[in-house]
Amino acid sequence: MNERHHHAVYVISVFAEIAGVHPQTLRNYERSGLLNPQRTSGGSRRFSEADLLAIRRIQELTNEGVNLEGVKRIMRLEAELAELRARLEATMQDVRANVEQTHRQYRRDLVPVRNTIELFIDAQNRRRGGN
Repeated sequence: MNERHHHAVYVISVFAEIAGVHPQTLRNYERSGLLNPQRTSGGSRRFSEADLLAIRRIQELTNEGVNLEGVKRIMRLEAELAELRARLEATMQDVRANVEQTHRQYRRDLVPVRNTIELFIDAQNRRRGGN
């Protein structure tokens, strides 16, 4: 998600209207750890597009019958899974780069068979003291 997605601009009343919930519901979600809106220097809550996505996920899960503690655990596990997937992808990119580098190294080290045979014969002749 980009920085704009996390930019908190909505006051609680506007955000509650956009989300289709009562402001007290947002306060309850915050108290239970499901939401973590940013705060102004005066302490007012400010919500972002990322908070709206979280509200949509909370609503989806509660509509399926999951209680708030279950929602909290599911969302924590989903966040952890997303983090692990991102780390795995970064690791896979590193692995691909290392394999590519190794393959490029192989190509530099390869000597055509004809040249290899000539080098071998020359080395044999030098050891024997021949031509």
